[in-house]
Amino acid sequence: MDLRGWWTTSWPTRRSRLLDVSLAAGAAVGDGAIMLAATSSRFWLPGYAVAGGSMVIALGLVLRRRYPVHLALLALVVGTAVGGGPIAGGIMLYSLGAYAASRWTAIAIAATSYVLFLVVPSPNGDSGSFAASATFGLLFTSFPVILGMYMGARKQLLASLQERAARLEREQHLLAERARAEERTRIAREMHDVVANRVSVMVVHAGALKAVAARDPDRAVQTATVIGDMGRQALEELRQVIGVLRQGEDELATRAPTLDDVRDLVGQSGAAGLVVDLVVLGEERPMPSAISRTVYRIVQEALTNVHKHAGGASTRVDVRLPPDAVEVSVVNRAAPEGAAEHGLPSGGNGLVGLRERVVALGGHFEAGPARDGGFAVRARLPVPTT
Repeated sequence: MDLRGWWTTSWPTRRSRLLDVSLAAGAAVGDGAIMLAATSSRFWLPGYAVAGGSMVIALGLVLRRRYPVHLALLALVVGTAVGGGPIAGGIMLYSLGAYAASRWTAIAIAATSYVLFLVVPSPNGDSGSFAASATFGLLFTSFPVILGMYMGARKQLLASLQERAARLEREQHLLAERARAEERTRIAREMHDVVANRVSVMVVHAGALKAVAARDPDRAVQTATVIGDMGRQALEELRQVIGVLRQGEDELATRAPTLDDVRDLVGQSGAAGLVVDLVVLGEERPMPSAISRTVYRIVQEALTNVHKHAGGASTRVDVRLPPDAVEVSVVNRAAPEGAAEHGLPSGGNGLVGLRERVVALGGHFEAGPARDGGFAVRARLPVPTT
């Protein structure tokens, strides 16, 4: 037998244990004194027997929380037999309503007590009116049970509210953890887009600068200028990203890239030695900032991957502008044999981040090997109609 578990179940707190012991002791003293003070000839049994039976009933109140039904039946049997224990009987009826697992069991025991009160003659032989006895018995048996049921229901309601509050707090904690994880992912994606892509192209330019520095000083100067311009652009975009992280997405609303920025991006890749063509099909029009920024990032990431993995491959960038969407595709051929390897590291998160961006906007994204051995990145972004 698990005494610790039994102890905890019987008395959940020290205060409840002290209360039950005090009730049992007080009821035992009170019922015993009442019965001893009465004239023994007024009862079926001697006064000390009636007092002893009343005290036995009262001492059982120590376990009223764990065994309310058993103690109520004990009070019903012993109290009817000896005709005593009024204080303990009332407390047990209250405990029956408050702690009994079944409400119908409590009602049935209370109704039985009321019937026995009416049927069994008074032990002291008093013969009052039936109406007065019926009213007193109804109040004595029903009021404690009803009060106990009310207090028990109130206690259960409070416990339910506390449990719900604790559950909501746990859920809020989980939501906060999820939000922090999503924010970390967003920060990593933005940093990758701004730093990794720009720096990758700068490394390609630096390799070209090293190759032409001795034999073509003018081109070396041009390449160095391009590297400086790209470095400044990277710093500007990094500053914008930090502004987003501090003040929210609206910080970039007025600086969203346009198709002209996409053309500049393609031109920078061409200046780095990549054979790349840009084709825009459809009527150019203003796009929502989130969509235009995603289009720019798709082209940027795809061209960066070409620089990393297929530096000598020809690439085609298509931007189609149907009325209800923006379609982007970046397709490169297989890298020719002997193409230069720039040794650029790859984190493997660029395409994943692009997919997350496109899906978040309700679009479709796919990336994979092309039929001719190259690689293709395609996305379709729906444009809300106004």
